[in-house]
Amino acid sequence: MEDTEDTITPSSPTAYTAIYQLIYWKRYKEALVETEKLLREDPHDPDPYALYGQIFLLMGDNGKAIHWVNEALRRDPENHLGWYVRVSAYYEADNETAFNEAVSEALRIDPYEAHYYFLKANQHIKKGKHALAKAQMEIALDLEPEKPIYLAILCYIEALLGNDEVSKALDRQAIRYDAEQPDVLMYLAWAAARRGDYKLQETYMRSSIRLNPDDKQYQNEYLESLQHNFLLYRVCLWPNKLFRKMKPWQILVVWAVCWLLFKPLVLVFIALHILAHWSTKAIIHVRVFGWRRRRS
Repeated sequence: MEDTEDTITPSSPTAYTAIYQLIYWKRYKEALVETEKLLREDPHDPDPYALYGQIFLLMGDNGKAIHWVNEALRRDPENHLGWYVRVSAYYEADNETAFNEAVSEALRIDPYEAHYYFLKANQHIKKGKHALAKAQMEIALDLEPEKPIYLAILCYIEALLGNDEVSKALDRQAIRYDAEQPDVLMYLAWAAARRGDYKLQETYMRSSIRLNPDDKQYQNEYLESLQHNFLLYRVCLWPNKLFRKMKPWQILVVWAVCWLLFKPLVLVFIALHILAHWSTKAIIHVRVFGWRRRRS
């Protein structure tokens, strides 16, 4: 009888390793084909369903991702990968209610998954709740203290909170662990901009677009970083540096007083701000892309 101890079957760890290698290479259609083999071999195994959903999530198809992880969770209500993909899919779909429900259940099942705290922090950032975002990222970093993207996001949050020295220290730490991840560099660029270090912002965005040249968000962020080379644009941004150190009610009072006492000057400043933004944006576009329209 043939010895089967070393036989590689589709359901063996080797099969999953091969699929994740295809995912790493972004060969998603091939990864789907390989995952389908696992589904056919054992229709009762929840893991291939969850993996199938994960691939669709990476392809940007949140609807199919949620459908397949639901199949995984129907077979195993506490499947870790299934919950990971469900939470991520609802986050990407910007379905806040479903996300909050899913992440609460996912954390009950797997309280040591740092990614959930990372996503919760990003949600708080979107709402301007920077202190709450910081608390979530600190939990994520307790679980994965050397993850560059987590350090970069906390660096950005500290800059948003006005803690510039702490932000700079986190910047150095994140770069020490990995200077070749475009998303890490983008968060560090945002943090540098919040601190008023526009030269560093441009340096980081130049590196990030070199690593990911076809992504439109990176293109836009790089073009924006180049705008800071213009004196008029930096002058118009000066109040932002002042306002970020103030509380919301203080900003409201300052604007109200300025509007009542210096209405013409406020209107002139707003007009200059708009002029500086669009004129420098146009100049940068011509320098980078020439007189042709940029391809989307």
